[in-house]
Amino acid sequence: MIFVTLGTQDKDFSRLLKAIDKEIEKGTIKEKVIVQAGHTKYESKNMEIFDLIPTDEFNEIIEKCDLIITHGGVGNILSAIKKNKPVIAAARLKKFKEHTNDHQKQIIGEFTKQGYILELRDFGKVGKMIEKAKTFKAKKFKSNTKNMIKLIEDYIEEDNHTSWFNKCREVLMYLLFGGLTTLVNILSFFILRKLSVGVYVSNLIAWVVAVLFAFITNKLFVFESNDKSKSGKELISFFGFRILSLGVDMGAMYLLLQVINTGEVFAKIIANVIVIILNYIFSKLFVFKK
Repeated sequence: MIFVTLGTQDKDFSRLLKAIDKEIEKGTIKEKVIVQAGHTKYESKNMEIFDLIPTDEFNEIIEKCDLIITHGGVGNILSAIKKNKPVIAAARLKKFKEHTNDHQKQIIGEFTKQGYILELRDFGKVGKMIEKAKTFKAKKFKSNTKNMIKLIEDYIEEDNHTSWFNKCREVLMYLLFGGLTTLVNILSFFILRKLSVGVYVSNLIAWVVAVLFAFITNKLFVFESNDKSKSGKELISFFGFRILSLGVDMGAMYLLLQVINTGEVFAKIIANVIVIILNYIFSKLFVFKK
């Protein structure tokens, strides 16, 4: 039995599953294949695919399997080699949007150099690599290996230095497209007014156009929700929460202008800040939730 585990990384790694599936179709792989796919959405009649597997079952499968194929996650690799199982590891790559960087290449390279695992670089040679794994004699893992400890420490340290943008990327992208959404709203309004459409009708249509633009950009570029089957539900939820935030906007304006007696510009700025924060929270937690 072959166990393929992709960890809990929130990015798709179907590239590896497609390569394995292809070898099964060709008849190169005849063993039963079980997959812990995590957030990777992939359907196959040739493999048993699970999103997540409970820890006890996960460990049981590792004990029973003859080969483990994994991504370049340190935890996955360590779990496998501690069980003295032959391991083939394939790195998630940034260019395929499988990770935010290419650190997995470094991790896999070091484990391979130490003699613990086999590295899969060419996905077209999965079959040949599996054959090689059958006779591969892995070095017995020692948890106090200085080089391995240093590798992991360097990985964590370097990742912390380079991932600040990745940690803030979602918010930065949201603010960018939020600004563009406002621009779309304003342009749509003035175009409709030029066409002699009534002011309130123009305002409503411009709002709908802006919300549609915001939905598409939020889905594709901000929250990267790639599940097309959920698009309809997400769109309805998105509109619903935008209507709710519109109500909050109107309520905040009334409170600031009529109750607190602030200036219009100040009131509009504060109301918009509140709406921007609310829209981000609603989208992240309730619309494009992972």
